[in-house]
Amino acid sequence: MSQSLIAALQNPALYPHPVDGFQVIETHISWVLLTGPFAYKVKKPVNFGFLDFTSLDAREHFCGEELRLNQRLTNDLYLEVLPITVSGEAPQLAGDGPVIEFALKMRQFPQTNLLSTLQANGELTTAHIDEMAAQIAQFHLAAPKVPAEHEAGTPDAVMAPVSQNFEQIRPFLSDKADLLQLDALQAWAESSFERLKPLLAQRKADGFTRECHGDIHLGNATLIDGKVVIFDCIEFNEPFRFTDVYADTGFLAMDLEDRGLKSLARRFISQYLELTGDYQGLELLNFYKAYRALVRAKVTLFSMPAAADPVQRATALRQYRNYANLAESYSTIPSRFMAITHGVSAVGKSRVAMRLVEALGAIRLRSDVERKRLFGEQTVANDPQAGIYSADASAATYTRLHEIAGVILRAGFPVVVDATYLKREQRDGAAKIAEATGAPFLILDCNAPQAVVETWLALRQADNTDPSDATLAVIENQQANREALTPAEILCSKRIQTNESGTLDTVVAQIRQRLPGL
Repeated sequence: MSQSLIAALQNPALYPHPVDGFQVIETHISWVLLTGPFAYKVKKPVNFGFLDFTSLDAREHFCGEELRLNQRLTNDLYLEVLPITVSGEAPQLAGDGPVIEFALKMRQFPQTNLLSTLQANGELTTAHIDEMAAQIAQFHLAAPKVPAEHEAGTPDAVMAPVSQNFEQIRPFLSDKADLLQLDALQAWAESSFERLKPLLAQRKADGFTRECHGDIHLGNATLIDGKVVIFDCIEFNEPFRFTDVYADTGFLAMDLEDRGLKSLARRFISQYLELTGDYQGLELLNFYKAYRALVRAKVTLFSMPAAADPVQRATALRQYRNYANLAESYSTIPSRFMAITHGVSAVGKSRVAMRLVEALGAIRLRSDVERKRLFGEQTVANDPQAGIYSADASAATYTRLHEIAGVILRAGFPVVVDATYLKREQRDGAAKIAEATGAPFLILDCNAPQAVVETWLALRQADNTDPSDATLAVIENQQANREALTPAEILCSKRIQTNESGTLDTVVAQIRQRLPGL
């Protein structure tokens, strides 16, 4: 009946608005009827185990859940649930007859605005990624915590679908190399789980299992009125949605990397962490990324027709291997380093640090951000050595930066600390963290002409989203009181002229040469 219903709904007279024409998008669980100004989503009466839409009551319930849950990240995109009634032979929207189905009414947007389409056309920008990072960070910080007594988020609940992946993939494979790779991935997942069990349990206890989105990737994000909107969350299965926030962020990072956008994936994670401060869970990131990649690998095999011809089978296996290789890349031994910037405010340190994020996979820590996470906004104006910038507050800020840097390094990631480091004591503190974690240490000595610094300072002051409070008076004070690098420090430093791209390119190449795993 459903196919005939979708055909019958393609009648302009049924709609209380102009219809530009009809287009039907079909997935394995729904039909979406595009009319021009609005889209109508009808769920299929199917049962796949992880979802059950076979009863009309269930389809009504999950239409309501889809409306409720997606309003968390969207504004006026999901509009209402409408009953489809029947009068004689013809269906009606919200008519007086008996209800035969339900439709979720949504504001329609051009499919060309999907971020996946922008990416395919080479139009995805760092601004889009930064906007996604900000939205997801705010969403996760506000998302309801899953109750402590709920099973979701416990170590066993986290591992169950990971193990299920391997059980469900193995029967599809016959090639020895594929099976050996799957065995190695399973061994890595199991050993990683044993190592991560205490962290998983602690995350659950600390409330990081939240009512997340569950399906964040570029295909579920679009531009509406010039703004990024993330839509189509998982409404049909609570365990898919009740996860650690790192499972949500890991999915988008994996999706970006699968598309060959490793630098954007790195930028997204670093930006997200700056906003949430959730560095303690970073060790989970690769575990969740590998899980998400293998879910994609499994779905590729599941989507292969039962009577697939050799060409279809070869195509499916090629896609499977791409995802399996991506999962394997998350299991490799990481290359780590600790870099700190050195230079006065507005000399370009943040841009240098972000280059190391995008090119080398470092996590960026910013003193301006962590200082305000510790102390809040500055309350003493025009005094570079008072309030949150007093000597004691600065010492506490650097101590905190070094604590987080240690967490990041022990999680297996390189780190770059974006701070002035104008005092030798501050640099010594950073060097000790690198030594304690066995990571190479590098000082990025940032320099630019005074005129350039003043120009950049003016631009930064005009940007009310920048966390820095520095003024020209602050910079002059820094220049007057800085402690020069010692001969020993110069040996582990690289001088960067930040208004010239060449020296930074050279430094990135040198780090890659020394640590080829990056």
